[in-house]
Amino acid sequence: MASSRGRRRVQEMDYWPSFVDALTTLLLVLIFLLSIFMVAQFFLSQQLSGRDSVLARLNAQISELTELLALERASSAELETTIATLQNSLGDLTADRDRLSGLLEARDGAAASAGGQLATLEGALDDERQISQRAMAQVELLNQQIAALRRQLAAANAALEASESKEQESQAKIASLGRRLNAALVQRVQELNRYRSDFFGRLREILSQRSDIRVVGDRFVFQSEVLFASGAEDINPNGRGELDKLAEAILELESQIPSEITWVLRVDGHTDAVPLSGTGRLRNNWELSAARAISVVRYLIEKGVSPKRLVAAGFGEFQPLEPGDTPDINARNRRIELKLTER
Repeated sequence: MASSRGRRRVQEMDYWPSFVDALTTLLLVLIFLLSIFMVAQFFLSQQLSGRDSVLARLNAQISELTELLALERASSAELETTIATLQNSLGDLTADRDRLSGLLEARDGAAASAGGQLATLEGALDDERQISQRAMAQVELLNQQIAALRRQLAAANAALEASESKEQESQAKIASLGRRLNAALVQRVQELNRYRSDFFGRLREILSQRSDIRVVGDRFVFQSEVLFASGAEDINPNGRGELDKLAEAILELESQIPSEITWVLRVDGHTDAVPLSGTGRLRNNWELSAARAISVVRYLIEKGVSPKRLVAAGFGEFQPLEPGDTPDINARNRRIELKLTER
């Protein structure tokens, strides 16, 4: 039994060294493989770096070749341009050569014909001499005619001076007539102003009781309410009575003013700025002011005033006496104005 335990112990101890040897061998193999791998990696990296260097050199060479190719192409284009220019110059030179050859041939022909022309010119010179003699005779005749013309010119100058003297006298007469005409016009205007003053004074006497009829500057002003109802164009009964007085004064004025003075009584219609309703016959203030002025003119004609002494005009709301839109201002702006003036 003791010997069997000893053999078992010996057998158990024999496995361990073999196992250690196997592990050692395996480890050595792994180290060897790693060494081989590292060596291979080193050589591979060397080869790769060498290839990168070669590739960089190749790229540099390609760039240089590209630049050389571009330069070569530019040179080729310049050469083509130079060739084209030279060809054009050659064509021009050829054309010049042909032209000069033609001129040389023409000159030779001209030299050949010059001898014949010289003989012809000598004959023409003789003819010119004869013509010159005849021209001298004509010049003498022209000198005589010029002398006669100078005498006529002196006579014409004398007549012109006389005419200018008469024209100066005429201008003096025209100036005198102008001064007299201006004086006459001023006198007529003064007469018309005097008659206007008399007419307005007469109207003041006739219509002095009405506060809504007044004189503004050189115009006699009726408020519209004196003659017309609101928005109407027909003269009311009270307005007819006032216009009867006006017609009487105008007829008296017609008998006093001389017939050679061209005067008219202008009747101007004015409204306020309030627009019409637009539903009636009259559409706006223009038509209302004109219609009222025409109504006054027609009534005065009916009362015997001459139509050629009357003028009607409508101004709408565009010539107010006062700016503003209050009831009092609107009432003053609604008016009929009478103005005695020249036609």
